[in-house]
Amino acid sequence: MVHIYTIGYMRDDPGYQRFFSYIALFTFAMLMLVMSNNFLQLFFGWEAVGLVSYLLIGFWFTRESAIHANLKAFLVNRVGDFGFLLGIAAIVATFGSLDYAEVFQRAPDAAGRTVSIVGQAEWGLMTFICVCLFIGAMGKSAQAPLHVWLPDSMEGPTPISALIHAATMVTAGIFMVARMSPLFELSDAALSFVMLIGAVTALSMGLIGIVQNDIKRVIAYSTLSQLGYMTVALGVSAYSAAIFHLMTHAFFKALLFLGAGSVIIALHHQQDMRYMGGLSRYMPVTWMTSWIGTLALIGFPFFSGFYSKDAIIEAVAASSRWGSGVAYLAVLLGVLVTSLYSFRLLYLTFHGRQHWTVEEPGEFGGHEAHGEGKLAHAPQESPLVVTVPLVLLAIPSVLIGWYTIGPVLFGGWLDDSIRVLAANDVLAELAEHFHGPTAMALHALQTPPFWLMLAGFVLATLVYLYRPVLAGVVRNRVPMLYRLLEHKYYFDEFYQQTFARGGLKLGQGLWRRADAGLIDGWLVNGSARAVNWFAARVRQWQTGYLYDYAFAMIIGLIAILAVWVIVF
Repeated sequence: MVHIYTIGYMRDDPGYQRFFSYIALFTFAMLMLVMSNNFLQLFFGWEAVGLVSYLLIGFWFTRESAIHANLKAFLVNRVGDFGFLLGIAAIVATFGSLDYAEVFQRAPDAAGRTVSIVGQAEWGLMTFICVCLFIGAMGKSAQAPLHVWLPDSMEGPTPISALIHAATMVTAGIFMVARMSPLFELSDAALSFVMLIGAVTALSMGLIGIVQNDIKRVIAYSTLSQLGYMTVALGVSAYSAAIFHLMTHAFFKALLFLGAGSVIIALHHQQDMRYMGGLSRYMPVTWMTSWIGTLALIGFPFFSGFYSKDAIIEAVAASSRWGSGVAYLAVLLGVLVTSLYSFRLLYLTFHGRQHWTVEEPGEFGGHEAHGEGKLAHAPQESPLVVTVPLVLLAIPSVLIGWYTIGPVLFGGWLDDSIRVLAANDVLAELAEHFHGPTAMALHALQTPPFWLMLAGFVLATLVYLYRPVLAGVVRNRVPMLYRLLEHKYYFDEFYQQTFARGGLKLGQGLWRRADAGLIDGWLVNGSARAVNWFAARVRQWQTGYLYDYAFAMIIGLIAILAVWVIVF
């Protein structure tokens, strides 16, 4: 659907062919990653999706912001990939093999072994391997604190935002941890670490989405939050639930991103929601499909996102793993936050008062957004090449969860790929209470997630549809909290001051002392100065007077005779 949508979205872009070559390569890299049966091929696919995402985020390379964004994505992923490579190296050192089947078969034998990493402290070998592998997943799947690259990836064209956030790149880390379940099951400490990182990401990133004004960035922070849900599921050994949510999320998140792209086309590349509003009557197909995507995202009963998200929440509630109480609270509050920012996006974009105006024809020549909220002509529905993919994605966003929850979670579809110890099998406990998708949806009306979702809907409706002034009042009442969220918990500033600026100072210091000081100053210029000094001294002997040369010859002859006499 993204490829078809791209035909319409990128039609007038001069890099049309280049973009298609990139996304085809992206798809190939992701397929190579998921189809691998050994760690070497996995690593090649892993690095390839990172490389192509770098090319796609910086697709419009004349924009300075795009270049900063793709460099940021590349560097942050290198941090995670360093941990991933350490994990693979530890696997090779331990098992002497890169083949999945052999490593998984021999893994239980290494469960009791320890390794000394720093000082005398002993780590469980499987804990060390799993934590290193998960650090790679933290970079690729944008888990805090390695999440900072993902919102900036919005600098790429909208189709690639949909592809990165729905089907490739960020899902690679979730897939990898689920694929490595035979290893992770051998370390409760690693699984608790995975679960708590996911819980922090799910709640904290959703809160940032509430204060974002760029339509694509709101959906990006939604992706971060949903990836946190998947990671929490991995941490409580509900690997099937994580993969199930990954699958349902792919449909409705691609739908939301492509819907946002349709709005951006209609508003001549305006992305600020403060200059939208009232678009429902101009773009009925985009409006209706966006509502469907939103209802799936917030987990409304009978929609696909409901089945996968509620399964995760129930799995966390059933878990007795260390830290599961905190994780349950985080994913529960995340439901309220998700509902709030999702309906905020809908209301600011499609409902309420129009915050854009149409300029007189002929005043501007072109199809750009002229100033903030000023358009050359009224917005209109996108062409079929854009809206048909939206409709085709909306259908599984409603139906796919209802049809597949039983087979995927309780029917053993993934049993050949996922291994869960009996003591950790929370989904088996849920299976006892599962009486079909319809009964699950009806029972949800009595559960806390449904009422929290409803509370988010009511709050968003009140604040952003009927009383928009309340948003400003709340912002003024809690300015410190608002600034904290607006600055994204100051992660970017911290990394800029410590790592980026620190690296810059280190580079400048090395240049000043090593390059300019040692190499240029001593080795290159120093040797030239030494030759110059020596030549200046020797040059004094070349006077041009015959008696000086005769005197030198006599002295030299005496020296030669003296040596000859002494030696012989």
